[in-house]
Amino acid sequence: MSRELLVQLARRTMAHAQAGTQPLADGVREVPVGNYTDPDRWQLEIDRIFKRVPLLLGPSCELAEPGSYRALEIAGVPILLSRGADGELRSFVNMCSHRGAVLMEPGSGSARRFTCPYHAWSYDQQGTLVGILDREDFGPVDTSCHGLTPLPVGERAGLIFGSLTPRHDGQRHTIDLDAALCGYDAVFEHLGLADQHLVGRQQVDGPNWKVAYDGYLDLYHLPILHKATFGPDYSNKAVFDAWGPHQRSVQPDHRMAALADIPEAEWSQKQLTSGVWTIFPHVSIAGFVIDRPSHDSEQPGDTRLQMISQLLPGPDQWSSVTVQHFLAPFEPTAEEQAVIEE
Repeated sequence: MSRELLVQLARRTMAHAQAGTQPLADGVREVPVGNYTDPDRWQLEIDRIFKRVPLLLGPSCELAEPGSYRALEIAGVPILLSRGADGELRSFVNMCSHRGAVLMEPGSGSARRFTCPYHAWSYDQQGTLVGILDREDFGPVDTSCHGLTPLPVGERAGLIFGSLTPRHDGQRHTIDLDAALCGYDAVFEHLGLADQHLVGRQQVDGPNWKVAYDGYLDLYHLPILHKATFGPDYSNKAVFDAWGPHQRSVQPDHRMAALADIPEAEWSQKQLTSGVWTIFPHVSIAGFVIDRPSHDSEQPGDTRLQMISQLLPGPDQWSSVTVQHFLAPFEPTAEEQAVIEE
């Protein structure tokens, strides 16, 4: 059904491309500057959005293997993701239950145990306390009550989503992604992120998180700010579709107009999933093509990478950090990896 929807949306965008039009709002809307600069409003956004709704924690392919883990921090909350030997992904507060020390430094790797660098208490992949240094001298400890604090986590369409706030209702690891994604995942699943490989990551400092997020939704700036990349004649028009608070924007340009010369049954996934996919409140997914030195153009294969931008609020209303994850549908050679990193 989701491919049928993508075809339907492509027809509509193609019609705009042929007519040289785009959907327009009924009028101009003004946004107060204070919405971006008010520190009290910013704190409410942290408390009521970032610490309540499911957030992107990373691509599933980074934690594909049992025993893999990743440590990161979002909005001041240290998080530890762990793929157990049973294949289940779990999320915890990255903090020892003894004295609150951070267990694992930011980064990823593989581990059977997580050992605190302060007093060497250790935890297994399920977050259970399994080791206490000099236990016979420490006194009685109920290890069942001193495991890592679990956080809700789930996976959809090759992405890991989680909450920063622990649950206390008996559903400690459960997260309602059906309600959060509003059916959007059934559509962006066609990006094929679940079958890709993490080939790079970089971090970019930015302004207020909403200013940065507005940039994801704004195609108007592309032929100006990014003219060296896309060219000055690149289309600045957009057609938007929404699933709850999530949006996809597509340019009604010559590429979409060219679909008129191709039977619908032959419209490729690449053509149907073009555009920028945003996931509220802090994610943008966009594809771009690279020149693969070892790729034979006569053979089938995809040279398109997906850039998943994970926008994180900074310590105040003036700043943010965007972590960009680069995914490829192939495992790059050393030569290809050099091109990607360039």
